[in-house]
Amino acid sequence: MSKKEAIPPGWSYNPASWGQRLPIVIAAMVGFAIAAYMALFQFKVIDTVWEPFFGDGSRKILTSKTSQILPIPDAALGALGYLVDALAGVIGGVRRWRTMPWIVIAFGLAVGPLGFVSVLLVVLQPVLYDSWCTLCLSTALISVVMIGPAMDEMLASLQYMKRVKDANVSMWKAFWGYKEVQGKVL
Repeated sequence: MSKKEAIPPGWSYNPASWGQRLPIVIAAMVGFAIAAYMALFQFKVIDTVWEPFFGDGSRKILTSKTSQILPIPDAALGALGYLVDALAGVIGGVRRWRTMPWIVIAFGLAVGPLGFVSVLLVVLQPVLYDSWCTLCLSTALISVVMIGPAMDEMLASLQYMKRVKDANVSMWKAFWGYKEVQGKVL
């Protein structure tokens, strides 16, 4: 299949190309590393956390009640989320918007809510604790930057699924990437 055939109908580029996905995967791995570092502090594996701008802000935020609402520290959940983002980003080829809609939609659902939660946690920092956390701000920025490209690819898959539905082809089989469906619907 040619490069042009990998582009979804109505699109001028392929949102599943490596040029589109690799930056998301790299950002997710950077987010994973930062979140894992913060989780090590929250798990008390390391005694201090790096904070270049806000004095004791990171310590205050990372030991806050908000960070401990769940049985697992929030940074550990963030690290897990970034790892899922990175793994979902590398699975499949450049036509995965139609050959693997399940992974593209899972990818979009992993990236989107993580970005929302990151922004919410950043908003809570000054409101609830009158502090800021540099590394928390960094991971929130990473999450927000990842949303656009991930949603592009998810949109391409959802448009494909609509074409499948309009063609009266099994959406279940299309969602899971069955080969006999791919030849019937572009």
